[in-house]
Amino acid sequence: MKKPTLFDRMRYAFDNSLSRGTLPLIGWLAVASAVLVLVSALLLSVLGVSPVHRFIDLVWMLTLHTLGKTIPGSQGAGWVYLILMLLITFGGIFITGTLIAALTEMVRKKIADLREGRSRVIESRHTVILGWSPQVIIILRELMTAMASEARSCVVVLADRDKAEMDQEIRQALHGRIKTRIVCRRGVPSNPIDLNLANLVQAHSIIIPAPEGDDPDSEVIRALLAIRLCTANEPMDAHIVAEIRRPWNINVARLAGEGRVEVVWAGDLISRMTAQACREPGLSAVYSELLDFAGDEIYFRQEPTLVGRTFAYTLLAYDTSTVIGVLPKGGVPELKPPMDTVLRDGDSLIVIAEDDSTIKLSGRTSWDIRSDLIVRSARSFRPPERILVLGWNWLAASIINELDHYVAPGSLVTVVSDQPRTRTDIRRQCGALVNLTVRFRSGNTADRETLEGLDIPSYHHVAVLCYCDSLSRHAADAKTLVTLLHLREFAERAGHTFSIVTEILDIRNRELAASARADDFIVSEQYISLALAQISEHRALAAVFADLFNPEGSEIHLRPAGDYVVLGQPVDFYTVLDAARARGEVALGYRKAARSNLGTDSGLNLNPVKSAPITFAEADHIIILADA
Repeated sequence: MKKPTLFDRMRYAFDNSLSRGTLPLIGWLAVASAVLVLVSALLLSVLGVSPVHRFIDLVWMLTLHTLGKTIPGSQGAGWVYLILMLLITFGGIFITGTLIAALTEMVRKKIADLREGRSRVIESRHTVILGWSPQVIIILRELMTAMASEARSCVVVLADRDKAEMDQEIRQALHGRIKTRIVCRRGVPSNPIDLNLANLVQAHSIIIPAPEGDDPDSEVIRALLAIRLCTANEPMDAHIVAEIRRPWNINVARLAGEGRVEVVWAGDLISRMTAQACREPGLSAVYSELLDFAGDEIYFRQEPTLVGRTFAYTLLAYDTSTVIGVLPKGGVPELKPPMDTVLRDGDSLIVIAEDDSTIKLSGRTSWDIRSDLIVRSARSFRPPERILVLGWNWLAASIINELDHYVAPGSLVTVVSDQPRTRTDIRRQCGALVNLTVRFRSGNTADRETLEGLDIPSYHHVAVLCYCDSLSRHAADAKTLVTLLHLREFAERAGHTFSIVTEILDIRNRELAASARADDFIVSEQYISLALAQISEHRALAAVFADLFNPEGSEIHLRPAGDYVVLGQPVDFYTVLDAARARGEVALGYRKAARSNLGTDSGLNLNPVKSAPITFAEADHIIILADA
C-alpha cells in the first residue's frame, strides 16, 4: 500500500474530529472564520484599500461582515476592495450557514434525547424501577401511596421502551392523580452506561420486577451484574429487591447482588398463598391488607418503656395497633416468639398499624378481660380432605407440594387439565408427598360435560388455576372465568358445600371474577408487586414475609371464633387476645361472615380497636398468627 502522506494524515484527523459531533464542527468553523478574517485584513492592509487605519478595527469590521452585518462606506471604494469584500461575504455565508445548520442539528438531537429519556436523572433518595412489565403500574400505585406524605418523593423508571409510551400508559393507568414525580428514562437495565441515567448511587432503593419473556431470570441477573459494575467505584446505600421465577436462580441472583439484594421468589410466594387460601378462604384478603400500603401495614417500633417486659405483655400494650413479633437488635425478625421472651434494650417490636403515627401505647395497666367467656378447650384436628385442582401451570406442582404441609394424612388431590405435560410434571415434581395422594384426569376444565363428571360437591375445596404457560394473560383469565361460572352453578345447586379459590393473572379481571362470587382470589402479579414495593420501602420486611410464608414458620389462619370465645356474647378484643396467647398464638383481627362478600366487602377487620365490643356468630372467624 502507498504510504499515507502528511495531507492524508491531516485529513484523517480532520474527519475523525468531525465525526465526534456538533461541538468539534463549531470549533472548526470558528477556526475557519478566524483565518478568513485575518487573511482578509492583511490583504486589505497590504494593498492599502482599507477604509480604517488601525488593524484591530479592521479585524473587528471584517468579523461583523463575515457574520452578516453590512458595512457602510463602500460607496466610491475601488474594485479591489469591493471584490475582496464580496469574497469575504461568500465565505461568511458558508460559515454562518454551516453554523446555523450545526446548531439546529444539536438542538434537534437534544430535544430527541429528552423525548427518548436519555438525560441523566438528578434526584436523591428516589426509588428506581428497572425494566417494564404489567407489574410496574401496580408497584407505582403502591409507592405513590407510601410516599403520599413525603414532600419531594420521586420514582424513576428505566426500561428499554419509548419514553412517551411509558408516560402515556402511566398517566392513563393512574388517572392523572400523580402526586409523586415519576420520571421515565429509556435504557437497557443490563447496560451499565444506561444505568448511569438513573443515578443509582443516590437512590433509596432499586426494584427489579421479572420482565415478560421466556427467560426472565437471566435478565434480572444481568441487571444485578450491571448494577454491580456501574457502582463499583462509588458507594451505594440503596438496597435492591429483585423478583426471581425459578428457585435454582435464587443463589445466583444473591451472588450477583453481592449481599445488597433481597430476592423475592415469585413461585414460592404465590404457591404458598394459594395453598393456604385454598383451605382457608379469605386469607388472600388478609394478605392484601398487610401488603397494601393503603391499609394496615407492618412497622418496626422501639418502645423503651417496654424494655424488660415479656412478649405476652406487649400484646396488650396498644389499643389501636397489633404486636406480632420482635426484631432483636442486630438480629433477624421473629414472628410470634415464645410468650416469655423478654424485650431488651435496642430491640424493636414488629407491629401492624394503620400508620406509624398511630402506634401509641394505650397506657392501660388493666384490661377487664372476660375470662368467663374464653373457651379453654383445644381445637379439634381436621379430618382428611378432598381437593380438586382445575387447570395447570408452572406453579401447580409447587401448590400441591405446599398443600401436603397443611392437610391431614390420607387427603386426596384430583388434578384435571388438558395440558399434555401435566401427568409428567406430577410424576417428576410431586413424588415426595406424605399426606396427599394425587390423581390425574385429562379434560378441558372449561367444558361443562367434563365438570359434570367430576362429582364436584364431593370435594371440600376447589382451586382454579390459570393456563398462563400456554395462553395469553387475557385468554387464560377468560378460560378461568368460564370455569368459575360453571362451578358457581354447581355450588348453588349443591347448597355451596365446597370452597372455591381462583387464580387471576390480570388485576383488571378481578371485578369480573368477583361477580361470579368465588370464595377467594389469588391475583398473582398483584401480590408479587405488593411484596416488591413493601420490601423496597423497608428492607427488614423481607425476613418477615419469608417467615410468614414459610411452612415451618408462623402462619396466618382463619379459625372459628367459637374456638376462642363464647358466641353470642359481647366481648372486646383484649379478651380474644388473651384467649389466643394462652395457646401461644397472636390474634390479629376477625372476619364477620355476615359481611363476607369479596366483591364489595370481605368482612375483614384486621388490627381492630381492642377496647371496642363485638359479638361473634357461628360462621365468624378469628385471624390468628400461629405455628404451622
